[in-house]
Amino acid sequence: MAIYLEFEEPIKVLEEQLAENVKLHEEKGVDTSKIINEIEKKLKQTRKEIYSNLSAWEKVQVSRHPERPYTLSYINAITEGEFLELHGDRTVKDDKAMVGGFGSINGQTVMFIGQQKGINTKMRQYRNFGMPNPEGYRKALRLMKMAEKFNKPVICFVDTPGAFPGLEAEERGQGEAIARNLLEMAQLTVPIIVVIIGEGASGGALGIGVGDKVLMLENTWYSVISPESCSSILWRSWEFKEKAAEALKLTATDMLANKLIDGIIKEPCGGAHVNPEEMFGIVKNEILKHLPKLIEMDKEKLVEKRINKFCAMGVVNEGVEEKPKSKSTTAK
Repeated sequence: MAIYLEFEEPIKVLEEQLAENVKLHEEKGVDTSKIINEIEKKLKQTRKEIYSNLSAWEKVQVSRHPERPYTLSYINAITEGEFLELHGDRTVKDDKAMVGGFGSINGQTVMFIGQQKGINTKMRQYRNFGMPNPEGYRKALRLMKMAEKFNKPVICFVDTPGAFPGLEAEERGQGEAIARNLLEMAQLTVPIIVVIIGEGASGGALGIGVGDKVLMLENTWYSVISPESCSSILWRSWEFKEKAAEALKLTATDMLANKLIDGIIKEPCGGAHVNPEEMFGIVKNEILKHLPKLIEMDKEKLVEKRINKFCAMGVVNEGVEEKPKSKSTTAK
């Protein structure tokens, strides 16, 4: 049974009407082909109108849609042949919220890394709802360094509500693990492409988010804090989450305008969950558009350009107020 978001109610009504007429045509033999065509046209138009005018909060809702494809779905769809998943950080354990391994895309072996949320309640618990512990970030770093050793590009898929905020995660060095990743990713001598496929929250996202090309899917968000958490801090209530979402400027359009990402990947009309196969193809083509150019770049220039790009973020030039010139007095 399809899941609909609150603002998708008109789509739900039309799809139910469409299903009824199709059933009537197939089971009762009633010719409803004309009605079916009219509903299909109206459905397409309605979906286009709704999704072309989404608010920031509505885009946050779409990014969290339970039917939206997650990291492993992208990896398995993009990879030609078998995806070789690698496990463990060689220190504590294997964090199931962070996945990674070697795969091939258009004949080029790459290291895939990303957060995995889980497709049902049991799997979400197993994957810790896509919230990695420190060992998850250390596993990701281990795989990045392995990719560097074998001169293979890194492809990161970001989709997390944030790093795990539990006391045990802090005790094992959550902040240090993320900070270490930022330092090492900035200096990695192989190309890094980052694709935000869902939620991009806080340091949990940034821990695998430093790349030569950082791309966002159309209906995703990327911010230092979630709208709900921002609302609870500023207004002591989650009731202002919609206002917070607008103020945070967290959509792909806002991020591109502020020069914090390098591009936006269009989604099928209605979101990635409506047509996952089409979405996989679009993402694959986008990766292949950037990958060959990055591979050809000189390693030193690649690292220098990456560092300069991130260092330039948030830089502003403040005008210096000139002091009024004192009038000189002439002795008479």
